[in-house]
Parts: sequence; C-alpha cells; structure tokens
Amino acid sequence: MIIRERQDDIVMITQDNHARIAGVFAANWKNSFFNSSKKRNSVELAINEHDRGWIPVDCTPFMNDQNSLPYTFMYFPTKPKLIFYKNGIDEVEQMDNYAGILCSHHYARFAANDSNEESQAFVQHEENRQRKLKEKVKEFDPESFQFHYDLLNFCDNLSLYVCLNEPGTAKVDEHQFYKSGIPIPTTFSFLGGDYSAIHWQNKQTVMLSDFPFEQPTWIEIKQKVVSKQKIIECGLVAAYKDAPIEIVPVSINKIPRS
Repeated sequence: MIIRERQDDIVMITQDNHARIAGVFAANWKNSFFNSSKKRNSVELAINEHDRGWIPVDCTPFMNDQNSLPYTFMYFPTKPKLIFYKNGIDEVEQMDNYAGILCSHHYARFAANDSNEESQAFVQHEENRQRKLKEKVKEFDPESFQFHYDLLNFCDNLSLYVCLNEPGTAKVDEHQFYKSGIPIPTTFSFLGGDYSAIHWQNKQTVMLSDFPFEQPTWIEIKQKVVSKQKIIECGLVAAYKDAPIEIVPVSINKIPRS
C-alpha cells in the first residue's frame, strides 16, 4: 500500500494501481526511445504487472502499531513481503517468460543488500529462476535487457512520485525520494543528465523536463481517503472497505525550454 497522511484522513493507493500508472507511462513511451522493440509487449506487461504480488495484501491492509498508520510497501515485515514478491513473480512468469525475468530481477535487487537468511535465499531462488527463463527466451540480449529493466525502474519512480505526493505539492514539500527529481538511468542517453526535473504545476498537472513520451500523458490515480476517526471506531479493514474509490486525473507534460 502507498499512503499519504493528512490531518484527519489517510490517503491509500494500492500497489497494483501504482503499477498500472507505470504501465501507462510505458505504453506512451516514444518508439524512437525504445531499445529492442520486439520485446515491447513483454516489457509493458512486466511494468503493468510488477506489483501484482501485493493485490491480495492490499485488499485487507495491515496496521503498523509502531506509528499507528497502515503498513506501506517500504516498512512491511521482510518475511511475509518476500512471499508476496515470489507469488507475484510466479504469476507474471506464467504470463510471459521475459516479463518474469524483469520482475524477478526487480525484486531480487530489493533484497540483495539484506544479509538475513530469508532475503539471501530469496535472491538465490530468483537468480536460479532468471537463469532458467533466459534459456527459454529467444535472442536474449543483456544490453537490451538492462534498458528494459531501467525503463521499468524509471516508470516505477515516476508513478511513485505522482502517488507519494499530494497533488499540487510545492517542491519544497515533496517526498524526500524525489526532491532532486527522477533518476535517469545511464542507458537513457537520449535524455542525458543524472535527474529529470519534475514538479507539480497545479493539482492536475505534473511538469517533467526530460520528456520521453509521444504526447502529454494522462493517468488516473485511484485512491481511498480513509477517516482516522473511522479507523478508531471500526478498525482499519472495515474503514478501508467502506471508503469510496476516488479517481484523480493527472496530466504529465513537458517543461518548456527557456
């Protein structure tokens, strides 16, 4: 779950909705900026589905008793989180081998620096999975794969930027992850620089300096605004279930050159 805390409410966005937003960015990516277009369908599938392991979890959110807020994807306990990761990758692999490799690589990197036994076992399992799947993929090219993974990561970051910040947030108040902008992978030589400048122009418009899309791109944030008082009265699960889904349209546009 992705959350934003307000004074009296908690804004809650599912990981799957965040992933679908990332998928919209991938679908609108310029053809001229896409490395190895033969794999495009598989790459877009991976980006759309990369967080599907969180779907059953986000249907019944958990409360973090350390801060009295719902658990977010960043602070969820490691052992169950690794199970969700694996289940999601299993499902993506059944859809498409190449997409499975991308998602496996994505989550293995999350766990790689964690020295606990469960994380290292997960990394080893995923490395074995990737090796077997690469044997099934025709014309697997490491250079193209790196670009495709970087594309997943860039779209993931851009979607997180939109979801983690209140629409219309001033730059100084943005989430700490993105105060410097969106990281630009080294494989994106067509963009240049280390970070793409980004800011909210208003509550429905995000401006991006290095623009890799065919045209201004519209996305929809599906969120629930859950009352803190309602959580106290009936618990998180019931309060979340009863809250209506709000749809927030947002346009991603290019910052004009001065």
